[in-house]
Amino acid sequence: MDADLLHTEKILADRKIFFLDLKQNSRGMVVKITEDVGGNRDTIMVPAEILGDFIAALTDIKTTADEQE
Repeated sequence: MDADLLHTEKILADRKIFFLDLKQNSRGMVVKITEDVGGNRDTIMVPAEILGDFIAALTDIKTTADEQE
């Protein structure tokens, strides 16, 4: 386990796996979001201080997606 790993979540979706890791480093906390598809990985880092904005944007997108169903 990473020394800087504070919390982790795993989401399974069809053939994809998403890992959401809350990490601490010398510059502060970040959420590392990794998508694994058959061993190929893509990662983004979201600074913890903008998580509220990030979650609000995802909530707005989900609302729009739900309305389209």
